[in-house]
Formats: sequence, structure tokens, C-alpha cells
Amino acid sequence: MLPPIARLTPGQAMYYFLSGYTSKLAGTEMGIDAPQATFSACFGAAFLPLHPVKYATLLGEKIRSQGVNVWLINTGWTGGAYGVGSRIKLPHTRAMITAVLQEKLSNVPFQPHEVFGIMMPTHCPGVPTDLLDPRNTWTNKMAYDQQANQLAWAFRNNFRAYADWVGIDVLLSAPEPVLED
Repeated sequence: MLPPIARLTPGQAMYYFLSGYTSKLAGTEMGIDAPQATFSACFGAAFLPLHPVKYATLLGEKIRSQGVNVWLINTGWTGGAYGVGSRIKLPHTRAMITAVLQEKLSNVPFQPHEVFGIMMPTHCPGVPTDLLDPRNTWTNKMAYDQQANQLAWAFRNNFRAYADWVGIDVLLSAPEPVLED
């Protein structure tokens, strides 16, 4: 549902770090036969001695003080739901990381993802253009929209635990579902 690469604002970086979104995968988790969305604050909630917002606040401070770009790299599923699509190809992931490290996306236009609001490059060297907007990879656009909205609602529901502890820039980084739950 998320783009394979996106540039994040500091608030978005904090939001997605606090959310700690990943998927449980068949073969790696007992009783799982299809990918299942899961959240773990800061990607390690069980191991955090302090409240997760403390770590997200530190992250935001470092991003702002150093003036760095933050990138979301998604190595997950593309081209359709589980059983229809496939994992993002490793050469494409490598090309995205190389483009970031070599600052090859500095002068590329970006467009916001309709639901997640994160900025997707319109071009990335070594990556097919259609792959950059995940909706373009699905034959059934309505199915993509439904799943993207379902994930957006899952993010919003998960984030309720942190909403009273973060600033407005982080709250405004929440996905905006375009379909009702």
C-alpha cells in the first residue's frame, strides 16, 4: 500500500517511527498464512525502557537540527494483494537506496500519495516509473483503494495511544482515508 520510496517531513518521520508498521509474514510467524499488518512503536516496543514518544521526539529534534532528508523505503508487496502481486524486486530496492545516498532525487518532482500524504518521486534512476506510485501497479484500482484505506484506518486506530503526547505536525501526518471505515 505504501510507495516503495517516499520523502518524509520531520512530523511524518516521527509519525511512522512511532507507528512502527510492518507485516507478519507467512513462514516467519506461526499461524500466519498471509501477510498481516502489525505495529510496534519505534520498531521495538517490547524493548523500550522509555515511553515511545521520547524516542520519536529525539528523532524529530535530530532531523531538524541536522537538516537531513528522511526517506521511507518499502521493500514489501507491490502489484496487487497477496497471491496476486509480488515483493518489490531487490535490484529496485538497491536502486532506490543508491539514488538516496547519491542525492539523485534532489531535483526530481514529487507528488503526494492520496491517502498517506507522503511525497513520492516521479522518477528514480533504475526503477520503473509505474512502480513509484503503488496504485499504478495494481490492475484493480478499486481493490488498491480499499486496501490503502483499510491500512490508513489501522494506522489511525493504532496512533490513538500517542495522540495526546505529540505535536500538531505529527498529528497532521496521519493518513487521510478517502473511503469510510
